[in-house]
Amino acid sequence: MFENQTFETILGRMLDRVSNSLDKREGSIIYTALAPIAAELAQMYMELDIVLRLGFGETSSGEYLEHRASDFGIDRKPATKALRKGLFWNASNQPIDVPVGSRYSCEQVNFVVRSRLAAGEFELECETAGEIGNTVFGSLLPIDYIVGLARAELTDVIVPGEDVESDESLRARYLQKVREPGTSGNVADYKRWATEVIGVGTAKVMPLWNGPGTVKVIITDSDRRPASPSLVDAVAAHIEEVRPIGSAVTVVSATGKPIDVTATVTLASGYTLQQVQDAFVQQLEAYLRETAFELTYVSYARIGTLLLGTPGVLDYVNLTVNGGTSNVALLDEEVPVLGTVSLGV
Repeated sequence: MFENQTFETILGRMLDRVSNSLDKREGSIIYTALAPIAAELAQMYMELDIVLRLGFGETSSGEYLEHRASDFGIDRKPATKALRKGLFWNASNQPIDVPVGSRYSCEQVNFVVRSRLAAGEFELECETAGEIGNTVFGSLLPIDYIVGLARAELTDVIVPGEDVESDESLRARYLQKVREPGTSGNVADYKRWATEVIGVGTAKVMPLWNGPGTVKVIITDSDRRPASPSLVDAVAAHIEEVRPIGSAVTVVSATGKPIDVTATVTLASGYTLQQVQDAFVQQLEAYLRETAFELTYVSYARIGTLLLGTPGVLDYVNLTVNGGTSNVALLDEEVPVLGTVSLGV
């Protein structure tokens, strides 16, 4: 809005107000006195432009986006801690129970035992909030001395940890709230209630799916992949608290539709096939996340465009997606997930 208010423009207007009978050339007393003021005013206009952008949901960011969203009752989701399964054995390789509250480390990430699941199986909580608790697997080393413990292993992710909600996710929920206002349990309400739960990436609502008064809510996790049973239960419990009386609500996880891609590529000089495949997989995963519940198909042409735009790829032939050369249809409850990617030369 203020992009025309440059140093030169402001200084020119100021000099125009000074009589031409006076010396206004660069280096003169008048020019030297006005130039710093013009520079400060130009800086002020740049700051005003930033302030203006921070005032709108589509262009705001950080704490200012939080303030904007909070006016509509939408708060940024905080980081959460991962819950993991730990297995414990004694010197005879028999399952052993360990004390609740005992602490362990795996690749410099610490976990604490929260509850017993079965003999030698315990639920562990990561001491650090965020996705870091989902990424480590393998041997657990006790931080405290545990009598009789010979070996421990960190295995399944029971409930994934989540990083602090990103600006993009918060903005999407804010825009959904203001553009699709909920009224007495309409589709927008159920979608908003589902995505309010920490860990939910997106949701799809099917009203009257099993007759009058029935609603089905299909959810994904924050990576737009099928949700875990615990996340489904959390969403169902939250909706049960806020839904209108009389409606029968079913919450289910989306079903993953694997997307397999094969192609033969021509490599640019200096690139290896593994480098190209890794870069393509990263782009493909991002596209599949964008597609979840937004489109009813995975585009064959879009995947070809992604492959051709991958650094190191000069050209490609024999591209197949799920064994064919056409779009891959998605059912109502399906979201695309990365399958196998096989590139050759």
